Parts: sequence; C-alpha cells; structure tokens
Amino acid sequence: MELAPDLQLPSLPEVTLRALEACHDDASFQTISDIISADTALVGRVLSLANLATESHEGRIRSIEQALVRLGPQRLRSLVLTAALNQLQFGLGNDDWQQIRDFWRHSLTTALTARALATLTGYPYPEEAFMLGVLHNIGELVAIKTRAPDVRQHYLNNQSDVAADLVSAWGLGPMAADAMRYQQAAPEESRDAGHLVKLISLATRLALSDAAGIAAAGTVFGLSEELTREINRRIAHEVAGIASSLGIALDDNYDGEQATRELQEAILWQAIVNQALDFAEPGQTPEGLLAEAANNLGLITGSPTLCFVPRDEFLALVAGTGTDTPELTISPNPGGSALTEAFNTGSPVRLVGRNRTVLDRQLLSLLRTPSMVAIPVNAGSGCAGVFALGSDETRQDSTLELASLFSHRLGQLLANRQSSGQITGAAENLQQELDRQQLRKQVHEVNNPLTIIRQYIYQLRNRLDDPDVHQELDIIREELDRAGDLLQQMGQKEPGPEHAGGISLNDELDSLSRIVEDSLFDDGKRRLRLDLTDNPALVHGPASALRQVIINLLRNAAEALPESGGTVTLRTSAPVWQNQRTWVELEISDTGAGIPEAVRDKLFAPVKTTKGDGHSGLGLSIVKQLVDDMDGIIACRTGRDGTTFRVLLPATFQKKKTPDDKPTGTDQ
Repeated sequence: MELAPDLQLPSLPEVTLRALEACHDDASFQTISDIISADTALVGRVLSLANLATESHEGRIRSIEQALVRLGPQRLRSLVLTAALNQLQFGLGNDDWQQIRDFWRHSLTTALTARALATLTGYPYPEEAFMLGVLHNIGELVAIKTRAPDVRQHYLNNQSDVAADLVSAWGLGPMAADAMRYQQAAPEESRDAGHLVKLISLATRLALSDAAGIAAAGTVFGLSEELTREINRRIAHEVAGIASSLGIALDDNYDGEQATRELQEAILWQAIVNQALDFAEPGQTPEGLLAEAANNLGLITGSPTLCFVPRDEFLALVAGTGTDTPELTISPNPGGSALTEAFNTGSPVRLVGRNRTVLDRQLLSLLRTPSMVAIPVNAGSGCAGVFALGSDETRQDSTLELASLFSHRLGQLLANRQSSGQITGAAENLQQELDRQQLRKQVHEVNNPLTIIRQYIYQLRNRLDDPDVHQELDIIREELDRAGDLLQQMGQKEPGPEHAGGISLNDELDSLSRIVEDSLFDDGKRRLRLDLTDNPALVHGPASALRQVIINLLRNAAEALPESGGTVTLRTSAPVWQNQRTWVELEISDTGAGIPEAVRDKLFAPVKTTKGDGHSGLGLSIVKQLVDDMDGIIACRTGRDGTTFRVLLPATFQKKKTPDDKPTGTDQ
C-alpha cells in the first residue's frame, strides 16, 4: 500500500503552536530548527519539500538542519502555517492524543540516543543518526491518522517498511533506508551490519529502557552496562527538558484539546491581524501608516490607543482613539515610564506593579483607563513607534498578546517597505555591490598569504636565539597584523553618514567574526563564540572606528589563548544604564592566562605588551583613544582564568557629553 511522499501527519499541538509562534516572532533559524527537529510529522514534511527543492548536484541530505537550509525561510514559514491548519482538521480523540504523546516521547528518545551513540562510536554524521531516529517509527504515526481499522493495522504491522519507503522517496540514500528496514533485526544478526543500521537498531531498543536494550548495547557495540544506563538516564533527562520547554506534559493523563484550542486561537488572531493591516496603501509615510494603524489596533483590541513616533530627537504623539489628541512631545531617554522603556528596550511593558511616573499618569488620563501596556513597533534596525493601550488588570494579558502580534506584523510591513524603497535604486547600486563583493574576495585572497607569512615568522623566531632578531621579527608580525586589520576594514561595507537608527553592534560583530574565523580561529583549537543580545544594540559613532576597536581587541584575545587552544567570547547587552545614560555593552573575553601584573597599571599606555619585547604596544592605546573619541568607556578585568575587556558605547538618542561630565575608564 503506497504512500505519497508529501503526506500530512498530526503533531502534538504544543509543538506546532511553538513553531508557529517562533516563525511569527522572527525567531532565529536555529530556534525554529530545534522546535521542528523534535517532531516526526514536521520533519517528514520538511524532508519531502526539501527533496523536491534539491538539485541533483547538491548531494543527499544528512541532517534536518541541512534540509531546512535548502527549504529556505519563506517556504519554512509556509510549511509551519500549513501544518497548523491541517492540525485543526485531523479530528483526533483523547485516545489518539495519548498515543501521539507516547509516540513523540519514544521518537525523540530514540533520536537523541542514536545521536549519542553515533558520537560515542565515531560515526561521522551524528545528526543523520538523530534524523533517522526521529523517523524510525513514522509508520505508527501514519496508522494513528488512518481511520479504517484494517488499513491502520497494515501500517502497524509494516512500520519498518513504511519508514524505509518514505526515506527512499525523500532521497536520503540506501543506507538510511536500510537503517529503517532492519531496525528490528536481532542484535546477534546485526553485529556486522553497517554502522548506521546498528545505531538505529540499538537506539530503538535503548529507548524502551529495558534489560533487552542494555544487553543489546553490549552485543552490538561492546558497551558496558554502567555506561549504557548512564546514557539512558541522560537522554531521559534531556527529553524531559525539551518537553518542558515546549509545554508538553509527560504524565499519564495527556489531553491535546487545550493546546489545540490555543493553536486555533493563534491562527484566528493572526487572521484578524492580517485583515486589520489591509488598510496600508503604497506611498503612505511611516508616520501616517502608524497613525492609521493605531485606529485599527484600537478596533481589534477594544482598547483606547495612543501612538507615539520618533520625530527629530523626541517622541511625538501623532494619533489617539476615543480622545482629542493633544500636542505632546517627550524625551525618548529612559525616565522610568512604561512608554520610554518600551521604546528603548524594544519589548512590551506592563504598567501593573510599576511605580507610576508623571508621564504614566498623563497617559492614563488621556486613555481614561486604570492601567495600560506599552507596545513597541520594531522595524528593521530600530523602533518605529510605540503604542500605549489602555486596559484594566483583568484584560491585560489578552490585550498584550493581540497587540504584540499586531505591532510585530506592522513592524515587518514597515521593514519590507524600507527594503522596497532601497530596491528602487537597485539598478544604479548593483555595480557598486558587485565591486564591493569583488573587493571582499580580493581582501580574503590577500589575507591568506599574510596568515602564512605570520606563521613562518613565528616558526623562524622559535628557531633563532638572537634577541635582537626576535625583536625585529615581532615588529614585522605586528605590522602584518595592522595591515590585515586595514584590509578587513576595506572589505566591509561602510555605511553613509550616521543616522537616528545608529550602527548595529550585533551586525558588525557577526560580519567581522566570519572574517576572522578564516585567520585567527582556523586551527581547530581556538574557538570563537557569539552571545549577542536579542534587543537592538544600536550605537553612535563611525563604523570604521567601531570595527578597529573590535578587530584589535579580538586579535589580542585570540593571541592570548595558549597553544593548546581556548575560547574567545563576544557578548553584547542592551540597554545598560549607568551615570544616568543609556549604553550598549560589548564584552570580549578570552580563556588565556591573564595579563601580567606589571602590565596592568599602564594597560592603555603605549608601552611594551605581553606579545614580545619587540611590540610597540600601541594596540590598546589606540583602542582607548578610539573609544574616548566615540564618547565611550573601556575597562578590563583579568586573572588566571582569562581576560575580559568591557566597552560601553553610547546608545542612540543619547546627547553628547560635555567635557565636564565625561566619565573615566575606571567607572564600572
């Protein structure tokens, strides 16, 4: 009995709901991937569509993430929405939900176990083992969906063949199909089978946590009972953590009806929001669009609404419902009010439980309500406006949820219009972009021999005993580093004059990290880790100076790592409040041995450094000067567990300090 390779199967409603929310929140690709990877039905749909989109030269898919990349973000979002709509049509009963919950737990346990075994036994593609673990019992899911008893029983009796046929149809290769087909083979029969077959066969048994699985681990891979039980304990803990993060109850009494109703409500609200945004007309200014949006937001939430937009260096009230809109402009700087906090953080803020400022009380008077929520409209790299919605404490949750969805979709609309406006001049700018791409390629090509020269100089220095020659070689290496820094800056796209939105520190770090990975972190021992805030990290100052600060500190951190390796971490936080100002914080940390005490007292002065006697020591003094010129603060903490440089850079909408109140580098 043949199955269509693009079959639609039921998921746990909690998984589909989380995936739908992640897509509409513009969550990271990794976040969406993690949610989808936990569900057999969604994985099957992804593989089916990715197989259709795959060109013959791209090779077979070995992981769920690889399939998602081939699918692309737009088709991925369409897939999740389609899955959510189909979920409402399955008409599953309580017994079905119980089966699907138990199926989900066994499927995920098998997948995680297969990946752990793959890593433990040296299989080169552990994510492939995970993917096949998710799919191994897909025949059971097909049976749960099937209404006819005889057909359902057929699928239950032939689960292995169903999985093998689907895996073949999705182009995952003959070894993957064999892993499905022979998953129930006896351990004694599979000891000399292919590695992938043994992984899936053993993982299905260990997922049952019985004595037979423990014995099979010793037969198939020679694993001790103690190690096998530890794997089972760790996987059970991991499954419980994933279930908790998705809101799935793993107790005996599971009912998917509540989550299905939440999913239905989410789809309905999204339809309402999309309908409410149909008013937008081509050519409408962002301010006009936001003002009209305030009226529609008031209609769908049933709440009085005020709309503030950035104008010059202030926030101006441009629209309101149910009241005459007075002329009101306020400072966007954080002053304790819900409105300015929402504008600066890019996150919704409730008034409940907060100390009410004068501005809060003014807005409540205009809204004529006992409480309110402030909802930012995040568009592109900055906040395009803020809605203040009146509410009472009993309605605040539903008002906040629907208004947040509306403002998010409105922000996407504004961002798309900004992109369209930029595309208008695309024909004129196309050659410039091609030239920039060519320049970046040339910079990369020039950097390769520079890296080789640096390594040869390092080796030559170690083979010579003359201190004078050491000093000269160290100076050459430092100048090569400086030349490499300049080349990397040339390869970056330099924005135009600074604007109200500022420069995105996160974008600069993401771009520069990809460049330096080819030179500073290409030996397999040194690792670069990014921990970037989800909030807008927008700073004042020239992009070229910001890049030079990042590159110098990043290079110092990489070179501070021991030869055995280590980690450099780039971390951003925003907003940070200090000295009655708003900052964006950058931390660059390494796991090296720390800065010697003799150097710390004159850390930012042009003196000798720990790199060698021949270094000029100008690097950190230049960084300090650049940070000072950007009106920022730099400080350092160091010890035996490593060094961290902390840089505070002025956030957007901050006035320039006067010489009299300029902070020193010792402020913490």
